[in-house]
Amino acid sequence: MAEIPAPHAGGTADLGGLAVSRIGFGAMQLERLHGDRDAAIALLHRAVELGVNHVDTAQFYGDGFVNGVIRDAYRDATGGSDSSDGSGVIVVSKVGATPDTGGRVPLRLAQRPDELRASVEDNLKSLGLDRIPVVNLRRADSGPGLRAEGDQVVDLDDQLAVMTALRDEGKIGAIGLSAVSLDTLRRALPAGVVCVQNSYSLVAREDEELLALCVAENIAWVPFFPLGGAFPGLPKVTDAPEVHAAAEALGVTPAQIGLAWLLHHTPNTVLIPGTADPAHLAANVAAGAIRLDPATLAALDAVKSRTGDFEL
Repeated sequence: MAEIPAPHAGGTADLGGLAVSRIGFGAMQLERLHGDRDAAIALLHRAVELGVNHVDTAQFYGDGFVNGVIRDAYRDATGGSDSSDGSGVIVVSKVGATPDTGGRVPLRLAQRPDELRASVEDNLKSLGLDRIPVVNLRRADSGPGLRAEGDQVVDLDDQLAVMTALRDEGKIGAIGLSAVSLDTLRRALPAGVVCVQNSYSLVAREDEELLALCVAENIAWVPFFPLGGAFPGLPKVTDAPEVHAAAEALGVTPAQIGLAWLLHHTPNTVLIPGTADPAHLAANVAAGAIRLDPATLAALDAVKSRTGDFEL
């Protein structure tokens, strides 16, 4: 078994002028700890101990529960204000959807400018912040996931106008985008986009051209579903024989290989894997210490990208 250094967050990357750990923490799965708030808070503390200073959240995660746990866990680190000065945990949130507990899926889109503003206000309140360092506008240009219909089909310029106004008002520090197309990113560049969150993994690389634009524009690339397979019908990184071969050779797990490949693929990649389990958290962070040699990288690069047949 190859010797891997102790878990750490894999160095730092630039996120709109903020130095964030390349392996952050996606907080969505904290909702699973709804019945054990102390465990959720302990997990967030453990993330910091492992070197994580970047937490990704949204008001619609657990209908405010997750944001409340983050507020309580990091109250001292954030000081109840903007944590973007590098002295504490950098909390990134997103807008563009809202809970829909009685719906076919637990979310519905909230794309209108008034809904975006209201969501930022809700995030500020639940997080206990005066300003959120980065807020991602979650569109519906790319899947998998919801598609906009009716009054939820909103022009990008109208959305960016309210996001820019919120930035000018000091309520958000910077603007990110999520679930967007290449054309949308190109149109949004003048607004000053600092990150893009799209579904992307070793086995689902349809956004390679969009990723190249992010590299060229110094925009952080924050892939969600980094191991694929988040829904039935979607390809899974851990099903690829090449991933298993690399994991066996290095004495690590296939999931860690999938995360490590993303970090090696482009220097602007920032990961936000989520979990509700401390051991899984440590394993995710340890992926930042894995070094892939050129031959292993070439074998992984050759893995075929597949779209799957998932439909919401």
